[in-house]
Amino acid sequence: MGTGNNSLPNTFSNNLLTNLGKLTGTKPHIRVGGNTQDYALYNASLETAINGTFNLQRSADYPTTIFIGPSYFESYSTWPDTKFSHGFNLGLGGNNSAGWETLLDTVPLACKALSNGKLLWWEYGNEPDLYSTSSQGPVRPPSWNESIYVAQWLNGTRAIKAQLQKYCPDMVSNDTYGYMAPSFAGTNNHLKPIPTWQDSLDADQDIKLISSHNYIGGATQPGVTLQGTLMNHTSTVNSISSQVNESNHLAYTGIPFILGETNSLYNEGAPGLSNSFGAALWGVDFNLWCASVGIRRVHMHQGTDYRYASWQPIPTNKTTIGTKPPYYGNIAVAAMLDDLTKGNVRIANLPLESAFEAAYAAYVDERLARIAVVNMRAYNYTVNGTSAVLNPVARPSKVYSFEVPENCEVEIKRLYANGSDAISGITWDGWSYNWELEKGKPIRLANVTIGERTKVEGGVVNVTVQDSTAVILNFGRG
Repeated sequence: MGTGNNSLPNTFSNNLLTNLGKLTGTKPHIRVGGNTQDYALYNASLETAINGTFNLQRSADYPTTIFIGPSYFESYSTWPDTKFSHGFNLGLGGNNSAGWETLLDTVPLACKALSNGKLLWWEYGNEPDLYSTSSQGPVRPPSWNESIYVAQWLNGTRAIKAQLQKYCPDMVSNDTYGYMAPSFAGTNNHLKPIPTWQDSLDADQDIKLISSHNYIGGATQPGVTLQGTLMNHTSTVNSISSQVNESNHLAYTGIPFILGETNSLYNEGAPGLSNSFGAALWGVDFNLWCASVGIRRVHMHQGTDYRYASWQPIPTNKTTIGTKPPYYGNIAVAAMLDDLTKGNVRIANLPLESAFEAAYAAYVDERLARIAVVNMRAYNYTVNGTSAVLNPVARPSKVYSFEVPENCEVEIKRLYANGSDAISGITWDGWSYNWELEKGKPIRLANVTIGERTKVEGGVVNVTVQDSTAVILNFGRG
């Protein structure tokens, strides 16, 4: 999101990605796709990168009539050391001539822009399981089914490969050519993932990542709350259970299973929920839970003006530029994973008693390296989380105890804000990544406690965690 172009790259976004990369050893892989990939048509004479028209009856969050020009592909050169997946248009590409011409015309542009190691994998179509039922306008008839989808997907991906052989022949080897698929919106929509695989989706053996999408709830869904929906470990476990079941059914393929798109609440998030510190805590629990149950990667969906975005890359008439609370959750997850290039990292859930708490252990080459604790009991900075009156109630805390294999000194790092309703003033281990300070580069704040340590005694480590905060215990290994 917010890459910019060759003449004006978005350094703020790149700074934030670099922060994550310094923790995990590799910058995040960026999926360029979503609903808009299935609206985009190519216009070779367009002087701007993109020309989008909003239809407020379909969505107020992104344009649904979209034309892209040649300069659109400059965005792939603005963030160094970053891999991208590029999403081609199946929504229109599979059922009209303009969409098909867009596919053929953009493959050469995309492959040249993503040469020299920038390509992760390709994607053909976003959430095709909703094509015949989408509330934003169906693009397939009611007769749309798994076998028809597979036929159209294979037809399109074979055309993509033919174009690659012509224009980028070095990108058709087994190491460089492949897809994330099927990118379904879920597991129980009009098209079902297991029958889709049974209909030979991977007939050409070019699917490198099995991709599914997940949202724990909807932005306007009745009954959605911060405590009951997001800051709730049971809710997270239940939300992911169908994807875990799908990944188990497809384990025979040997293909890694990922969440190719997810975030807190579908339809770009809800104000006061998705942009709060509580959503950052949810993100820590959600991503670590995914890692603990074998989901190999999670792509957190981003977009300009989106309520659940980790940052706003540019100022608009809706949203000011800045780093948002969910980013700090991203940072904490990256810190828990640490440098993935230095060893084999395994995340394990440590069961706790309440739905409002979660804990995880990180093992590096099967030795305990870190423990994360997320105390998701809601504590609002203001009365009821909505007023201008500060909460007069002292912030509760809980002591957590864990049995560990060795006595040692333990470093404590905290993810902190004044309350679960806070939308500013968030820190990770005393670091701020705010735009206002250094355009997203880390700045250590002087008014935050850092350098905490404790000791393992008698094989037990204890840590006090305030409500609506998280900690990571570092055992100095990995």
